[in-house]
Amino acid sequence: MALNNLKETRRESITVGFFFERNKSRLKMVAVNGEVGFEKVIRDRSIHRPGLALAGYVELFTFDRIQIFGNTEVRYLKHLSLSERIKSFETILKFDLPCIVVSGEHTLDKELVEIATKHGVSIFKTPLETTKLVYFVGDFLDDQFSPQSVIHGSFIDVYGIGVLLAGRSGIGKSEVALDLIERGHRLVADDVIMVTRKGEGILIGAGTEVVKHFMEIRGLGLIDVRSIFGIRSIRFQKRAEILVELQEWSSDVEYTRTGLDHENISILGVEIPHVKLPIFPGKNITVIVEVIALDYLLKHYGYDAPREFAKRLDAAIAEKSKSRRAIDYFEHDFE
Repeated sequence: MALNNLKETRRESITVGFFFERNKSRLKMVAVNGEVGFEKVIRDRSIHRPGLALAGYVELFTFDRIQIFGNTEVRYLKHLSLSERIKSFETILKFDLPCIVVSGEHTLDKELVEIATKHGVSIFKTPLETTKLVYFVGDFLDDQFSPQSVIHGSFIDVYGIGVLLAGRSGIGKSEVALDLIERGHRLVADDVIMVTRKGEGILIGAGTEVVKHFMEIRGLGLIDVRSIFGIRSIRFQKRAEILVELQEWSSDVEYTRTGLDHENISILGVEIPHVKLPIFPGKNITVIVEVIALDYLLKHYGYDAPREFAKRLDAAIAEKSKSRRAIDYFEHDFE
């Protein structure tokens, strides 16, 4: 697949049952009214606090989101009489809610639970305080509804930098990745890399459930990196920060010599550095990839070698008229 023509996919919905199963352990969540409403779907990545809707104002009620009942909602209901409480609760259940999650030490009256069950709406309970609950649920939904794409290549954590290795089939991506692993770096995924955009400017790469940390080495076959090199040789996901495209060297192509004209590539709308690396027999690609990662770290901390060299060159040109010699003084070597 061409790097400039990646196919973007998005998940349109998840079921309430899927949401519960994926979060029941992490959020210590229990289903108050059993599996009622598990077939309902969640189509929005945002969540909602229905305080105003419980008070009767439903003009701006975004009912198609997960509804969080925290201090505001529960305390408002508690100050009402039971009959008023039921009426207020029925107001929001006239809408097609996906589910309700009650946070902290709060509980809902059994009458309200029965009304939710009658309307086929799940009620979940978690001991997490509202702020943490909103964060964790929002993060989970962001993962589920984020745009995603597939890149064919290898993905390695090199000195803490997520390096995507791309190139035509058979060019040697897996072999370079294997050499990097042998040198102590960590494999994230090989062959099929699932790339997801988190937020507005972060790409997260991971492998598939089936392939995980298996690699195909031509002439050898499939190997299990975790079994051969140990648990320290793998990781399950990593931020993708730079893409290195392996290309066969061609005399007709002009490759960058200084690095001042560096290129970026857009993946799912996120710009990351794109290094086109020409290869030929005898060239140590593994060491070059390590240097690319270290150079990226230097730039991250404010040091750009090509720009620094350009500054020195400009300064040398400016001083050229003041001296006829490139080096004015040689220090004696007594060693």
